[in-house]
Amino acid sequence: MDEKFQKILHSAGDVFMRYGIRSVTMDDIARELKISKKTLYKYVKDKQDLVVRVMSEYCTQDEKACSSIIAQAQNAIDEIIRVSEFVGQQISQIHSSIHYDLEKYYPRSWDVFYNYKNNYILNCVKANLKRGIEEGLYRNNMDMEIVARLYVEKVDLVFDAAVFPPRQFGFSDVYMELIRYHIRGIASEKGLAYLSKIVNQGLNKY
Repeated sequence: MDEKFQKILHSAGDVFMRYGIRSVTMDDIARELKISKKTLYKYVKDKQDLVVRVMSEYCTQDEKACSSIIAQAQNAIDEIIRVSEFVGQQISQIHSSIHYDLEKYYPRSWDVFYNYKNNYILNCVKANLKRGIEEGLYRNNMDMEIVARLYVEKVDLVFDAAVFPPRQFGFSDVYMELIRYHIRGIASEKGLAYLSKIVNQGLNKY
């Protein structure tokens, strides 16, 4: 991917995140990039194609960031907290209509996100559970497959406007509450003691 195309994808992604996807036109994107629509169409076929490519790039960059965080984490709880803080920051910048727009109007892009969620993210959760059990920080009597799938499916619930109306609940707030619920539900006594130590050090949001 050349540098100019990558810049187009990043800028388009920023616009989508701020205003939603359906409400943004190709004219809006061209104007934001300060290029002609003709130039924009040299890189993508249409808006559907642009959204697919933006979503694919977002998943690629997200995977790189999360993989780096995971590699540097001291233990399973540290890992999930650090990843969650990163994801929470990302979610806080997302327009309330993004999830709905993708699922209803951009099926190809939704498939990209769905596959990413049910492959990379699911496998990361399973690996975290396995690590936590081996480190004695998580309960060893859980069914990892069930817990991992419950976690992944609950993430979709964060964006469900019928359950959490955006005017009443922030995506980031709901997500972080989910993380607290998840960690405390899987932690062993040793894990809870480690969590209390973190809280006492000032990270009181967990």
